[in-house]
Amino acid sequence: MDRLHYGGTIMKPTLPRGLALTLICCLVPVAPAAAQDASAGRNLSAACFTCHGTNGNSTGVPPGLAGRDRTEIFQVMKDFQSGKRPATIMHQQARGYSDDQLQLIAAYIAGLKPEAARVPPKAGN
Repeated sequence: MDRLHYGGTIMKPTLPRGLALTLICCLVPVAPAAAQDASAGRNLSAACFTCHGTNGNSTGVPPGLAGRDRTEIFQVMKDFQSGKRPATIMHQQARGYSDDQLQLIAAYIAGLKPEAARVPPKAGN
């Protein structure tokens, strides 16, 4: 069997080279970026729901996002990023995402089901 020379030390390999290479290749992910995490859009959208309501269904201001057109959501986020659309918080939020991430967010939110507006009960009832 071959002996390998590593920095002055001669070592006998424990695995055949082909098997070692096969094991290394099995550890390298081969899926495309978009398919790596089926829930990436949901995970990226989590911060949105703090202000825009559970699953994008707001009960007031800011507006609900669930079910809106994905192209519209993406464009609004790009406008926040560029400063074209003024905001107090959204321009900072939008700048934290790449275009690919914004596309995942927009697709996820567009696929959410909008709920009927909920009106809080009147006091005393």
